Amino acid sequence: MSYPLTHLGPSKFNHSPSSSAEAEYDRLRGLARDEHSKAQSLSSRSQQAYQSGDGGSAHELSEESKKHYRRQEDYNRQASEFIFRENNAEGRVAGDTIDLHGQFVEEAEQILEDRIRYAKSTGQTHLHVIVGKGNHSVNHIQKLKPRVEQVCREEGLQYATEDNAGRIYVNLTGGPAHMPPMHGGGGGGGGGGQHHHGGGHGGQTGYPASHQQQQHHGGGHQNQQNDEVEQVVKKALPKIFRALRGCCTVM
Repeated sequence: MSYPLTHLGPSKFNHSPSSSAEAEYDRLRGLARDEHSKAQSLSSRSQQAYQSGDGGSAHELSEESKKHYRRQEDYNRQASEFIFRENNAEGRVAGDTIDLHGQFVEEAEQILEDRIRYAKSTGQTHLHVIVGKGNHSVNHIQKLKPRVEQVCREEGLQYATEDNAGRIYVNLTGGPAHMPPMHGGGGGGGGGGQHHHGGGHGGQTGYPASHQQQQHHGGGHQNQQNDEVEQVVKKALPKIFRALRGCCTVM
């Protein structure tokens, strides 16, 4: 059985979106919630029919319920893909960064696992994971951040919360989570601050100069980063929604 995905941790976008982009995301999540409500209603009616001895109606209602659960999963998949592309398009994040704004916990977990594997396979040494500060969560409790930390522990990777508290630095080499030397400004928050695993040292705010140069020069890097986004979307999201057929924890 599927369960509703209704609470976000970070806000939906990490940039100023167009009204059409925000509306499309809200539309897809809304359709998913509607399908979940229909599925639950049919499932309840199926159980009532079964208890009253009407096995035929119970089976028919159960099958209809499953159809709506599948539609729910499809709409949530579309929303997850849409928001991931919006937030991780070239020019919005550096090549060493993944933005999980707008993802539900289970979605973010699978996306991050695949992004870590991809980064390791291409020789990347670290990753900045944008998780948000929990300002949009119920009671302002961060639910995405603990799951990201759990993934890091399971992968045997050391990590540290960065100064702005909405980003986590992950060392992909297996070593301690020491922030690399930072140069220049911008980039949405920098050096290691509150460390949770492995310790580390603070740095200056901003991305390494090499990443800034890659981000602003050369179509080759732009195409590479867009390809990375597509690879994560295509590899991670189908597995997410197979897993959500069983159980899920909402943000």
